[in-house]
Amino acid sequence: MNIDKRLVRKDSLEKLFDILKQNSKKIYAPVTKNGKTTFRDTASFSLVSTGYIQTTESSKDISFPRTEKLLDYSKNKEGMSVKGIDLKDIPEVILWGIRPCDAIGIGELGSIFNWDYKDEIYNNRSSKVTVFGFSCNKSDEYCFCTSVGGNPGNTEGSDILFTRMGEDGDYIAEILTEKGQAVAEIASGIFERLETADKEKFLADVPVKFNHNEISEKLDKFFESKEWVDQSLRCLGCGACAYVCPTCACFDIEDEAHGKNGSRVRCWDSCGFSHFTVHTSGHNPRDVQSARWRQRIMHKFSYMPERLSVYGCTGCGRCSRACPVDMNILEHLISIQEVTV
Repeated sequence: MNIDKRLVRKDSLEKLFDILKQNSKKIYAPVTKNGKTTFRDTASFSLVSTGYIQTTESSKDISFPRTEKLLDYSKNKEGMSVKGIDLKDIPEVILWGIRPCDAIGIGELGSIFNWDYKDEIYNNRSSKVTVFGFSCNKSDEYCFCTSVGGNPGNTEGSDILFTRMGEDGDYIAEILTEKGQAVAEIASGIFERLETADKEKFLADVPVKFNHNEISEKLDKFFESKEWVDQSLRCLGCGACAYVCPTCACFDIEDEAHGKNGSRVRCWDSCGFSHFTVHTSGHNPRDVQSARWRQRIMHKFSYMPERLSVYGCTGCGRCSRACPVDMNILEHLISIQEVTV
């Protein structure tokens, strides 16, 4: 559908929030607690944070929960009975306040879950999420969305994108999808006619730091480079970078048994963990941290572009902010671009 640009008054956002709650919508919005801003099921607009550059964690667990039941099973004399989850129990959700770098990550994450097998549970959860993106009017030294093909006002992945016109102004609302149009119809009085809609001057300035195409091309010849060892010397293998990333999709599947009954669950994992690739024989093809760090970068900037035609990095900078030993992915990518191979 064509982009429908509307005006939303700053004082109308709370009215929009309340209308959605009155229509039994579950709203996940950024909430700040103990210095961290994360997406939470939010009952009141007064709890919604607005001054953040980026949330501490991404919103990916809305569609890809940290721990998720896949099925229940029960053993008896006749054999085993298995019951899958009821997809009808998955609620419809409004994801409020997501930044464009996270919104574009929804498509990148979805490409993984639909590569060679279409994940029914993931797709069902994702189909029930309506995304309210909010453009960035400020950034910090960790932001590099423009270096991976994004920008602070990118519409991709959002159903409605709000751009604030100045520090204390009203909003340009770009209605982008049928989901967004459905919301606009529920709250028709909120979305006013807009005569002009030049949002670019209200966006944060995020300079391009590297050429992502050059990075991908260089990685084809970079596999055996000693640069991986130099970059990984500080890495603890803690997995913080993967857990805050909007596109990391590694998971493990485990059975939780209680006598003759049990459940099968999948839970987040990370290719940075030392045991992630351990074979049953005990052999580990990535037995050193440099090989695991290489896998992370190669996956995001070589394997995913080649196989899925998307990058596995949105430039949100969360991994660098979260790293306990100050490993900075932006610095590493710039160094890869500068190294002669």
